[in-house]
This record gives sequence, structure tokens and C-alpha cells, in this order.
Amino acid sequence: MNSRVTVMISIVLAMLVASIDTTIMNTTMPVIAEELGRFDLYAWSFASYMIASTILSPVAGRLSDLFGRKKVFGFGILLFLAGSLLCGVSANMIQLVIFRAVQGMGAGFMMPFPAIIAGDLFSVEKRGKIQALFTGMWGLSAVLAPLLGSFFVEVLTWRWIFYINLPICLISFVTLLAYKEEYEPKKAKVDYFGAVLFGASITSLLLVTVVEQNRWIYCIVGVLLLVGFYFFEKKQASPIVPFSMFKNKMISRINFNGFIGNLALFGTASYIPLFLQNIAGLSLFLSGVALLGSAIGWMMAAVPAGKWILKYGYRRLLIIGNVFLFASGLLLLLLDPSHGFWFVFFVMLIQGIAFGMLSTVGVIGVQQLVGVHEKGVSTAFFMLCRNMGTVIGVTVMGYLLTTGATDMDGIHHLFQFGFFGSILALLTSFLIQKNTVEQSAPAAKIG
Repeated sequence: MNSRVTVMISIVLAMLVASIDTTIMNTTMPVIAEELGRFDLYAWSFASYMIASTILSPVAGRLSDLFGRKKVFGFGILLFLAGSLLCGVSANMIQLVIFRAVQGMGAGFMMPFPAIIAGDLFSVEKRGKIQALFTGMWGLSAVLAPLLGSFFVEVLTWRWIFYINLPICLISFVTLLAYKEEYEPKKAKVDYFGAVLFGASITSLLLVTVVEQNRWIYCIVGVLLLVGFYFFEKKQASPIVPFSMFKNKMISRINFNGFIGNLALFGTASYIPLFLQNIAGLSLFLSGVALLGSAIGWMMAAVPAGKWILKYGYRRLLIIGNVFLFASGLLLLLLDPSHGFWFVFFVMLIQGIAFGMLSTVGVIGVQQLVGVHEKGVSTAFFMLCRNMGTVIGVTVMGYLLTTGATDMDGIHHLFQFGFFGSILALLTSFLIQKNTVEQSAPAAKIG
């Protein structure tokens, strides 16, 4: 079999399991928490995965320059496989949170490589079609995740949401072995200490929302580590976080808007199933189907967004996307026990349209508003901002949920947070400068 074909099979399968495991626990987590206990760690089952994958993604890119794409990507697949197996045999919630972090580390090593390897193997003209395939995997995972999650819980056991990864990862690893790598490794400095500082600072800050005592100590330590990380990174030739991106005002504001939007409401899908199952009384399957509204809305907006940029520009589309996000936040604020499947499905549809537009326009914007040799760095930083917004938002929402007097009280608190966050996201979108169509036109012809 052609070497390029085998590596594409490997990449697609790895992307599929990593993207599905980002969201598959949304519908099944209420059941898992009930069986394993420690409901106070509910949010950390999501956050530990996201923190690990977010931190390690830029590190994986640096390592691939030193040791080659194939070795680092293969290591990521095996690490993800091991994490999945450990999650499946978890005996309590603490173990699940730790093993989800291991799984997230594997995902962090896998996720950068579709773009990296595609850049090595395919010309610019063909790369657009390849990226469309990768985007399709995320859309497919958004549809499959809630359905698979509900199926495994109702027919088998929740542990199968992890066990199903094992044969897929094995196939992905075996097909990768036949790949004859065309990239020649080159010397590059890996900012290991920067990655450790970054991870420690974010983890310490997030612990403030989980621990019950001495929160101020974790907060101070997190802030000090973050300040130290900033000054350390400024001196690095190959920093984990390229703060030089902030010099471009439009890019920095798009990044900030992406961070705030994800912070506000991207965690909604993690807690809506809890409302539908424990309060609205719907089945696990229907609570999963309700989340399909988000996937449908995402694809409705993301597919034509590239063409809309040429006609309307970045600023107008980002404002429209944030208006949709604000509308979903307002509707979630009005959520009460009488609201059932169709109300939630409609809200998720609106929210999917918002994030589909904001994500696509944001990615294209940060790529096209920099030079050719800065596109990778700019794109990575945008994804880093969005992912960190998600991690912090999910964790804060989890804290608000567990501190409520009742489940419904906690749901109201976390969606109040989301609503006010959506207001801030909408306001920051007006700060983005107007751009001309010509700024986007050259890139639109590529692929």
C-alpha cells in the first residue's frame, strides 16, 4: 500500500478517537459520577484531559523537529491507548481524573500531526482538501460521541467508551509503521521548562475552583508561576507561547475573543446532559441526541464561513457569531425544569452556529493576517487560547454546579456565569478592527 495512504489512515483514525474522547463523556458523566462517587470532581474528568492535551500539543510539535514526525506521533498513539485502558479500569473518580490526564497527554501528542504531516506530504494546492477531511472528522466525532456514549452505557457499560479506543489505536499504530517518512529531523530547542511552568501555573489556578481550603495559596502560586512563565518565555528562541503575537492588535483581539467565548459557554455541552437526565427526566440517549443540535449548527456555519469572509470581512462575522453566542447564553439563563428536549436542542443549534462561525473565521483570520512563515505559530496560539478558555470555563462551571444548594440551583449559577461571559465576548468583538476583502483574497484561492 502507498506510504501516503497508510499514514492518512493512521492520522484519520487517531484524530477520530482523540476528538470523540474530547466530548464522549458529556452524556455519560452523570452515570459515571453516580457509580464512582466524588461528584465534586465532576469537572476535573473533562479538565484534566483538556489541560494535558493543551499543554503538550505545542511541545509535540517541537519534539517532532528533533526526533521526526513518525516517532513522536507513534508515541502519542500508544500513550493514548494506555490512557484509555487505564480509564476503563478506573475504580474511583480520582483514578479516572488521573488516567484522563494520561489520555489527554496522548491526545496532545497526536493532535498537531495532521497539519504537520500534511504539510510534509502534500502541496499547497492539495492541502486544502486534506484539511477539509480533517475538519470532517471533528464533525463526525461531534455526531458520534453522544450516540456512542449513550449506547455503551445503556447496552454495555460506560467503561466501553474507553475500551473501544484500543482496537482503533492499534490499527492506527500498525498503519503508521509502513509510513516512509519524508521529513528529515532537524535540530531545534525544546522549551521543556517553559512547558512545565505553563502547566504548573494553569493547574494551580484551576485548583482554586476545586479545593475547599487555602484557595488563596493556590491562587498566589498560580499567578506567580504565570508571571515567571511570561518573563522566561520572552527570553526563549522557541517559546511554547509566542507573546510576540500580541504586537498585532487584530490578531491579539481575535485570540482574546476566542478565549472569552470558549470560557463563557463552550463548557455547556458538559453540563446540559446533567440537566436533561437528573432534572428534566430524559433518557441518556435523548440527552445525547439533544447535543446533536450543536454539531448541526456548527456545520451549518463553518462550511460557508470561508466564502462569507470575502464578502463581509472578519469583524462583521465575528460580531454576528458573538450575537448568536449571546442569544444561546440568554436562553440558557432562562432554563427551568419544564424545558425539555426541543428547547435544549434549539439552544444547542444556536450555540453551534455561533461556535462554528467564530472558530472558522478566527482560524482563517489569524492565518491570513500574518506572513507565510508565521502561520503555524499564529494558528497554534489561537487554538491555545480557545483550549485554555474551555479548560478554565469547564472547571469554573463545575465549581458553580457543585456549590449550588440543588442541581437546578447549580445549573442556574453556571449559566449565569456563561451569560455574563457571552456579553463580554460580544463587547470584545466590537474592538476588532475592520479589514478589507483584499486581505483575505489571496488565501481563499489556495487549495
